[in-house]
Amino acid sequence: MKYQFSTSTTASDLWQLSMYGIYGSILGATNIIFTAAMIVVIVRFFSSAHILLKCMMIAALCLFPIIQPLLIYLRAKKQEKNVPKEVQLCFDEQGMHIWVGDQKEDICWKDVRGITKKPTLMVIYSSSQHGYVLNNKVLGEQKEDFYSYICSKIER
Repeated sequence: MKYQFSTSTTASDLWQLSMYGIYGSILGATNIIFTAAMIVVIVRFFSSAHILLKCMMIAALCLFPIIQPLLIYLRAKKQEKNVPKEVQLCFDEQGMHIWVGDQKEDICWKDVRGITKKPTLMVIYSSSQHGYVLNNKVLGEQKEDFYSYICSKIER
């Protein structure tokens, strides 16, 4: 079996990856609990609070659902500048083959560190710190077949 993709990692892909990381951890649970607590505090005390306290309550309420994702997107925009624009990925029986411009890298299946499947993207890790992001737009209809194929190659 052979799969070939042409991909360009965008700020949106990096943002989604960060958001999945945050909200799939204890940090995300803490963010949700804090936001729910702020809703309870606002419902209970907003009408009798001083204007300065009202502003602080609204700012605290906006911290995790609005401000944090915005800051993460701005960080992703900066990171996007350091990511290669066009990457060709080929997956076959020997492993992964990556072309960035005129440079080629081959990675054997035994050197692939893992795969992460999220609702809107997949990340194939070539090391503990480096991976290749494939979004649903790139994967298309073959997302599930491709995921099964990669899992079968990594488990060997």
